[in-house]
Amino acid sequence: MKNKGLKNLSFAELVSKREELTRKYMDFRFQLVIGHVDNPLKKRSMRREIAVMNTLIRQHELAEQATK
Repeated sequence: MKNKGLKNLSFAELVSKREELTRKYMDFRFQLVIGHVDNPLKKRSMRREIAVMNTLIRQHELAEQATK
């Protein structure tokens, strides 16, 4: 996976990247239904990348709550 550089991103950057990837995932799902996809296994990797980003965002939120 390509999550090596994700841990160094700020909270706002992670959220914007997640939104961008979510939009790409939705477009990919639409293309999958239509049938214009070269690699259908890409759906799995995109879903996992979104999950990694969700985990990192949640870690940022918990770290922020711990400092309060």
